[in-house]
Formats: sequence, structure tokens, C-alpha cells
Amino acid sequence: MSGLIVVAVDGSEQALAAVDWAVDDALRRGAALRIVHVREPWANEYPFHGVAGFDESLSDFCEGVLARARERATERAGAREGAPGLAMTTGLVTGAVVDRLTEESERAGLVVVGSRGMGGFAGLVLGSVGLGLAARAAGPLVVVRGTRSEPYDEVVVGFDGSPHGESAVGFAFEEAALRGARVRAVHAWLPPVFGPPMAGYGAMMTEIFDAEAESFRRRLAPWRERHPDVPLVESVVRGHPITVLAEASRTADLVVVGTRGVGEVRGALLGSVSHGVLHRAHCPIAIVRAEKDA
Repeated sequence: MSGLIVVAVDGSEQALAAVDWAVDDALRRGAALRIVHVREPWANEYPFHGVAGFDESLSDFCEGVLARARERATERAGAREGAPGLAMTTGLVTGAVVDRLTEESERAGLVVVGSRGMGGFAGLVLGSVGLGLAARAAGPLVVVRGTRSEPYDEVVVGFDGSPHGESAVGFAFEEAALRGARVRAVHAWLPPVFGPPMAGYGAMMTEIFDAEAESFRRRLAPWRERHPDVPLVESVVRGHPITVLAEASRTADLVVVGTRGVGEVRGALLGSVSHGVLHRAHCPIAIVRAEKDA
């Protein structure tokens, strides 16, 4: 992972929560922090010209967004007693927001955004920027929502054996090791439908479930061996992956999922499970793609 974390800000409270998360993770990793604000080139320099109480130019607003975010990051880093110094830069870039942040992701080890920005509709769980980046970011993306003051010391990861799932598990172990937390690997399993109930249906389902659980344990065994110092809890649950992971997120510090999983439509940029978890999780979510993803 690159020693650079990029956090996108737009002046919203959600973006400042993303700054807090990014600062904490940068200090854990010993990484540098880059705070980025994207100015769209088609925006008017004086968008509220003539409106009482709004005499600030767009340039002044953009500079102010970066200044407030830098101040927030400095305060957050200073509050961590015994933490090493945080190398920090800011950048005001121009262009389409998702395009420019996608470019930033190509040079960063991790990109962090808030769940919604200033332009989000009231009641909307996830903003268009977070959703667009989840599909296009070159590396891991963290969407910050539902942060808590007291940690649960648990990182939840959804694992289905796909290449993206393998990368998600690797990221989850990395985060857990940095936090001194445990990993809860979750495999949500929906039983096959055979039509009307038949004789021995219950025993058949138990046998299939046991085989699924054993396969899950075998796939996780190499990760347990690679990270003997990180506690691992294995959870095989009957239910839809989105529902199961959303529920697990209630007592987690971070939920990690792959960009796409087994059975996703070939060529899709973002899978249905990762899309659903982004909308329903109760804590920050990390979206991780396979390292060699065509």
C-alpha cells in the first residue's frame, strides 16, 4: 500500500468526519495525508451574487474549505498523545469531481470520502461521489459514516472466495493489525431452492450448510496462518449478504467488502452486495478491488 492517504473535502460535516478518519488511519500507518477539494470548472465565480449574506467568491470558498479541513486535521493529529508527526498537504484541483478523485486514487494507497456531500439530498444515505468512486477508484476506498467515539475493536469483512473477496480479507487483516482489533470474516449463504418440501429436506439443508462452512474455513486457513497475531472469528450465516453484513456493522469499527463477488455480472464495475452495503452499513465501509483487476 502506498504511503499516501487522500481525503476529499467539500465543506460538509460528513467530509470533516472523513478527515478525522483519514488522520487516524494515516497516523496508524505512518502515511502522509493529502486533503483535496475539487472545483468544478463550470461553476460560477459568484454563485450567490446579489443574495443577501452571500458575498464570498467561489475561489474564497474553495480555499476556505481546504483551510478548515487542514485545521481539523491538525487538531485531530495533535489530540493523539504520543503519535508521530503527520505529514500533510492540501490540493485544490479543477475538473469533474469523480474524474479528478479517480486520478488522485492512482497515486494513493487509500482514498477517504464522506457518506454525503453538501449537494446531497436530505435523507439520502450515500452521495453520488462516493458511489461513483466505489466503482472507479484504483485502490481501496473508505466511505465514512456512522463513526463512534468508543471502538468495538472489530473489523468485519465479507468473504466469498472471489479475487475481490481475497483482497478485501487482506485489507481487513491489515486494518485490524494496525488497530489491535479482531477480524470477523462473514460468509452469508442462501440455501438453494428445490421447489416443494420433500422427505429429508431438513437433513439435506444441514449437510449442505456444513459443507459450505467447511469450505469457508479452508479458504480462510491461509489468512489465519499469515496473521497469527490477529484474532479471527469465522461466521457462516444463512441470509442475504447485504442484510447480514449490515447487521454485523452495528458492532464493528469498519466493514470491508470486495468491489465485486462471485456471480456478479461480468464487466460490472460495482457488485450488488458492495452497492447494498454502502447504503445500509452503520459504520465506515471499505471497498477493495482485486489487485489484478482487468
